[in-house]
Amino acid sequence: MKVSFMANSLNILLLRPSFPHFQCLFLRSTSYPRSRFKTRFYADYPSQSMDSQTNQNQILHEFRFFRVHKNGHIEKFQSTEKTPPFDDKVTGVQSKDVVVSSEPAISARIFLPKIQDPTRKLPVLFYVHGGGFCFESAFSPKLHNYVTTLSSEADVIAVSVEYRLAPEHPIPACYEDSWAALQWVASHAKGNGPEAWLNEHADLDTVFVAGDSAGGNISHYLASRVGSDGLPGVKLVGAVLVHPYFGGTDDDKMWLYMYPGNGGLQDPKLKPAVEDLARLGCERVLVFVAQKDHLREVGWSYFEELKKSGWGGNVEIVENEGEEHCFHIEDLSYVKAQALIKRFVSFLKEG
Repeated sequence: MKVSFMANSLNILLLRPSFPHFQCLFLRSTSYPRSRFKTRFYADYPSQSMDSQTNQNQILHEFRFFRVHKNGHIEKFQSTEKTPPFDDKVTGVQSKDVVVSSEPAISARIFLPKIQDPTRKLPVLFYVHGGGFCFESAFSPKLHNYVTTLSSEADVIAVSVEYRLAPEHPIPACYEDSWAALQWVASHAKGNGPEAWLNEHADLDTVFVAGDSAGGNISHYLASRVGSDGLPGVKLVGAVLVHPYFGGTDDDKMWLYMYPGNGGLQDPKLKPAVEDLARLGCERVLVFVAQKDHLREVGWSYFEELKKSGWGGNVEIVENEGEEHCFHIEDLSYVKAQALIKRFVSFLKEG
């Protein structure tokens, strides 16, 4: 299966344009040591160039984030920038990359906040990035900055998993990779795991899972699997789902394509089953929804269904008024992004 990235010519407007095929947003980087602003493109169903119109009969499927050619070629509309780990001079957070598994290839980036008391163990935040299950990375500059901020402000060790992306690696690879990485974290429960930072500083009796968008979906899966399968050596305290995806949109067709073994629109990975909600293996859940997000109703529905499921924990929901999907990651200095992060951090500190 071949993969390429679409590189059509683009007209770029400033300041969140209402653009029919692409939106250009600016990210203010608060800790990544490079230029002050960067651009990110949200791909909508793209316009057809002269060449693509000529080759239209060669396209088998077209979705929000990629198209599939009849010869098996995958053409993605977004690329993902990656940055190596580095020690943040402002926050004092250190980071490093680790190999979770060589086969399949799973890795993670670990963030260690500034240690004030070497004898005190720190809670663990297991973070799962979003990106429609098919793009983005734990190693991208904006996600590095975001998780650095969470680690610093909540005083937690963060483990951000780099899972394999669909459709090159069909679903459920992203779910299974994330589960494998969470089990890898649990392997440090007795202080003799492969990673020194976790052995020396991690309090595995206070673990959280969290993710944005697709990562929120995967985080629910992890919490449910902890409830059904258990995770020896770990106490999962809570889950934070930010603007989570649970189906109910036009992108369901894309998700079903990326998961050849899917169970249809009622697949529990897409639409959580009542029994999966009822057995979440944590005590608390925090859900964020954004008022202008196409996933707003999906997030509210998850909140309501979880309350009715018989699960014995406590669930809260916060709506970000006037905001769009995952706005908080794009500009960490934005006042409403800071408010979201503050609430996120307070939830972690309650643990």
